[in-house]
Amino acid sequence: MDLRRISSSLLFKIIVAIILGIICSLFFPETLARVFVTFNGLFGSFLGFFVPVLIFALITPSIAGLGRGAGKWLGITTGIAYGSAVISGLMSWGIATLIYPWLLANQDEVRVSDIDEGALTAYISIEMPAPMPVMTALILAFVLGVSMTTVKSDTLYGAVADLRRVVMKVIASFIIPLLPIYIFGLFLSLGMNGNLIDILSAFTKVLLLAIVFSFVLLAIQYLLAGAITGRNPLTALKNMMPAYFTALGTSSSAATIPVTYESALKNGVSRSVAGFVVPLCATIHLSGSMMKISLFAFAIMFLDGMALPLPLALGFILMLGVTMVAAPGVPGGAIMAAVGLLSSNLGFTDEQVALMIAAYIAIDSFGTACNVTGDGAIAMVIDKFAKGTIVRSELDEGDDLGLALAISGEEHIKS
Repeated sequence: MDLRRISSSLLFKIIVAIILGIICSLFFPETLARVFVTFNGLFGSFLGFFVPVLIFALITPSIAGLGRGAGKWLGITTGIAYGSAVISGLMSWGIATLIYPWLLANQDEVRVSDIDEGALTAYISIEMPAPMPVMTALILAFVLGVSMTTVKSDTLYGAVADLRRVVMKVIASFIIPLLPIYIFGLFLSLGMNGNLIDILSAFTKVLLLAIVFSFVLLAIQYLLAGAITGRNPLTALKNMMPAYFTALGTSSSAATIPVTYESALKNGVSRSVAGFVVPLCATIHLSGSMMKISLFAFAIMFLDGMALPLPLALGFILMLGVTMVAAPGVPGGAIMAAVGLLSSNLGFTDEQVALMIAAYIAIDSFGTACNVTGDGAIAMVIDKFAKGTIVRSELDEGDDLGLALAISGEEHIKS
């Protein structure tokens, strides 16, 4: 059963796709390789078409849902989760600015954007214009979502909620299953175009850096939570370790919720606060995912010799934080939701986006573990602020977990 579960996971399929792509690049004839290059071109064009729809469909009902449910504590928790993600992104920019010049030294001539250059070309290409620019989708989602928090519009809210379900179905049933083929084609092209070793070397360093600094991020979160609540941050972080290792093993925030809940209780968080914050933050708090995406995105920009000024990085981080709150609850959903911003804000090509997807999924469990462990710090802060004011009368009398999922606007928990 365990082997069957492992073999069916997206991470396993991506790893197999990478290995097969590297091996096949050693002997594949050009005519056959061009078939996969053609597929990658068509799939990349479809992503460009679909991403604005994805952003609108996910963000609109998520923002609209903030006006429903447990009132100000929902807003406060969401604000803290968003702020945590933004701080994580700014840390990533600082890390990239200070460390990449020597960590990736002598590799700044390795241009990821050159992946599509060389002998391999697609047999056909089809333009798929997007129905709207990514920025238009973001602004429209904000305007409609915020408006629906103040104007009672159950019909419109039901419509965008249905659209979200349709979009998530497309992601789960079409995009995610085809990702391994897309990654296979990418690494096949890398190997046959002769720049595979250099790029893999650079990305391995960034992967290890992301893992190390995820622990630094957790230390900062618990130092802040400890300072606010007056509790020992080391003890609090130690109490959350069962949740960390559960998430590391399952790569699922949903499977970790019971363990995260019990760990939060050990830190003195009241049951009502833990029952509200833990499942909600499992849906909206992705500081670990933000760090992974930002570090790999900035690495690609460094390798391509692209400037990374703070204003550009800040604009990307602020928008990515919102996107993370509304990312779909499917494996790889966070990086898929970020594709539009990578392309529009940072100017990434389809090949660069494909590398981002592969790198993100490779350490997905570490990001999930960082996310859920950070949820415990947020629960401590909310418990201090609430001081017992979050009681059953403010929550649905049936089920804290059910309410938290309902008001978050998500039907799935991020993994």
